[in-house]
Amino acid sequence: MSLRPPKPVKPGPGQESVWDYPRPPALVPFRGSVRIVHGGVVVAESTTAYRVLETSHPPTYYVPGSAFVDGVLRPVEGGSYCEWKGRAAYADIVSAAAGGDGAVAPRAAWTYPDPTPGFTDLVDHWSVMPLSVEAIYVDDERVRPQEGGFYGGWVTDDVVGPFKGTPGSWGW
Repeated sequence: MSLRPPKPVKPGPGQESVWDYPRPPALVPFRGSVRIVHGGVVVAESTTAYRVLETSHPPTYYVPGSAFVDGVLRPVEGGSYCEWKGRAAYADIVSAAAGGDGAVAPRAAWTYPDPTPGFTDLVDHWSVMPLSVEAIYVDDERVRPQEGGFYGGWVTDDVVGPFKGTPGSWGW
């Protein structure tokens, strides 16, 4: 584990560096398209969302609960706690593929039902782990999952790192 932060990649035109993001994180409105696909069907689609921007992390997008197809989010027991946003609740994503049983992505989505001040706009907004579903698209670009499997960042071509979550980055 390295305690020394890595050398940031210099962003090119139209790119952001995660090393320019703040800590504590910022909640920023996003006006673009977000599409989440699982089990061969679109399970959520929206043209409004929020991005949470935090130093060393690719953005995490949160879409309105109303963007999800009815019945796709199945709440599950348990939760987690974020020092910035508060207590998270989780849901399975259940895709109702036409003519068959739906594909289930366990604990793939999370929300903050009663977030801390500064993040109250996240009420009834959900994020999804890119590793857990078939595909996520931001403005028609396929999202890549943040490495490591612990964090839920959405990596796109307009964001450069290096990103926390890779082996050796836990001490950053």
